[in-house]
Amino acid sequence: MADVKAFVFDVFGTVVDWRSGVARDALPFLAAHDRGDVDPLDFADAWRDRYQPAMEEVRSGRRPFVPLDVLHRENLEAVLHDHLIDPANVPEAELADLTRAWHRLDPWPDVKGGLERLRSRFIIAPLSNGNVRLIVDLARHGGLPWDAVLGAEVARAYKPSPEAYLRTADVLMLPPAEVCLVAAHNKDLRAARRCGLATAFVPRPTEHGPGQQTDLRPDEEWDIVAADFDDLAAQAGA
Repeated sequence: MADVKAFVFDVFGTVVDWRSGVARDALPFLAAHDRGDVDPLDFADAWRDRYQPAMEEVRSGRRPFVPLDVLHRENLEAVLHDHLIDPANVPEAELADLTRAWHRLDPWPDVKGGLERLRSRFIIAPLSNGNVRLIVDLARHGGLPWDAVLGAEVARAYKPSPEAYLRTADVLMLPPAEVCLVAAHNKDLRAARRCGLATAFVPRPTEHGPGQQTDLRPDEEWDIVAADFDDLAAQAGA
């Protein structure tokens, strides 16, 4: 860790609370389309459940790279069908606005202060599957003080593909060992470690709601295990 010059961050789940934010925007949409009986948190979970399968189509080479906004929109239409709402009967403006729910997610309470502390000593940037405009909007919405706004278009690859980690280090003009990935997901950290990055685990035990059973603790001896972003900054000497 003494060589680390940049901290890069997983965003969905680690930096921002996607579940609550998506549910907040889904609630009035569902009510307006006579599905007020649907739990908006369950709707958010169902939308998120299509996230990895959609990206796997790109990672596998079965589909050319497309920005995450495109995948989110396609997944939204599929989830609407599952909830007996025909997207063909929904005005385009409403579909586009609900897709942008992913651009309006709130950061966890410890995030902004911890990032500001880290930025006093290190380069900080996202390393996310989100596209650049999405990451820009999240930064503006949540006051996230990134030094660089990077998105999946930089690597044209989705994590955990090695290119996502290695090309981010290249863009920052740093060798992988001088870059530390911060994530609440052990799988993400394992992939980063295989690429030579340093690793920091920060748990988000309610990312998937109160019944979450995954990523509650570190699965390996990561370089840093922190309670939150303030603890991360303290351990990093910021």
